[in-house]
Amino acid sequence: MDWPEVQRRIKAGEGVHLEFKRTLELRQVGRSICAFGNTDGGMVVLGVDDNGAIVGLRGDVAKARERLANFFQNGCNAPVRARCRHEEAPQGTVVWIEVPRQRGLEPLRYDGRVWVRRDRITAEPSPLELQELYNAFGYLLTEEQTITAATVDDLDAHGFRRHLARQGLDLTDPQPTLEDDLRNFGAIAEFDGTLHPTLFGLLAFGKQPQAFPATGNFWIHCVAYAGRDQAADLSTAREAKGRLDEQVASANGWARAFGHRERYDGIVREDIPLLPLAAIREAVVNAVAHRDYAVIGSKIQLEVFADRVDITSPGALPNHLTIDAVRRGGRTRTRNEQMANFLLARGFMEQRGRGYPLMRQAMREFNGTEPELTEDQSARFFTVTFRLG
Repeated sequence: MDWPEVQRRIKAGEGVHLEFKRTLELRQVGRSICAFGNTDGGMVVLGVDDNGAIVGLRGDVAKARERLANFFQNGCNAPVRARCRHEEAPQGTVVWIEVPRQRGLEPLRYDGRVWVRRDRITAEPSPLELQELYNAFGYLLTEEQTITAATVDDLDAHGFRRHLARQGLDLTDPQPTLEDDLRNFGAIAEFDGTLHPTLFGLLAFGKQPQAFPATGNFWIHCVAYAGRDQAADLSTAREAKGRLDEQVASANGWARAFGHRERYDGIVREDIPLLPLAAIREAVVNAVAHRDYAVIGSKIQLEVFADRVDITSPGALPNHLTIDAVRRGGRTRTRNEQMANFLLARGFMEQRGRGYPLMRQAMREFNGTEPELTEDQSARFFTVTFRLG
């Protein structure tokens, strides 16, 4: 873009594709470059104030362009395709950066965060915007896909070995290398010549599974409300994070500690659970094992209301499975085979395909109700509802 066109755009003012900066303050400029690259492209003009007045960029322009060139290569999680030019105007030097829409495995991140352009504002995306952004970049996360922001050192080698030992595998010498074992179990895979944890590997054996942009919302939000909907006051809440088995154990522990009510037989008080823990455990385990991990930015929700408990999992039912088929039990169509097998080996899952029948039996014996199943394919969620009686 030549200088007369830049002048014309400056006169038109800031907009969704144009932002002015008085100085080269990389923290602010970097966010704008990242945001333009993630959305529809745009231009950052340096040496212009918010009102469109040219004030000139102070300092050595050659050094400023050198800093920008270095930022294009190293400032974000991936190199940025951008073009930088400058003009010596009467009021001072103006530098403009043309940033086209980027293409790659995943969105650009600056300072560890994803940024987008929303009207005239550079902001972090909402969960829905983030999901749409990952889909636009073609990054549909499955359990086999590598998490390129993580390394093999982010996996707990001792925890992985303990998992092998629990399965009765012989760990005496001679043994394959740790990398060979991790690769054979699908916990790591190669991407662009480097080994990285897969999503399964990170969630099953990661030291901090939620520490990465793509996995930051893969946990269970446990919350209890004082009324019948989310507008009611919150009674208590917990973030059940960690590995798959740790999430399930934490959510079940929260439900066990919170979900009790009193019943009196004469003067004798008896504490009874709001719901059978077997039913909650089965619903939570199924949500963790079968959620759609391509739905970025959404958490599993364990919500206790005055009249019910809802357990909502991101994603519709997998592989053309229907609600009627879930009610019948039997042969399963698992979206995340490795995760389901991991939870089965850890003793959190019963026999595959028995989830709903077990929940139904527990609820019939407890208060004579049956679990209610709701699927919203457009909003992409699946909910199991237990009535409190």
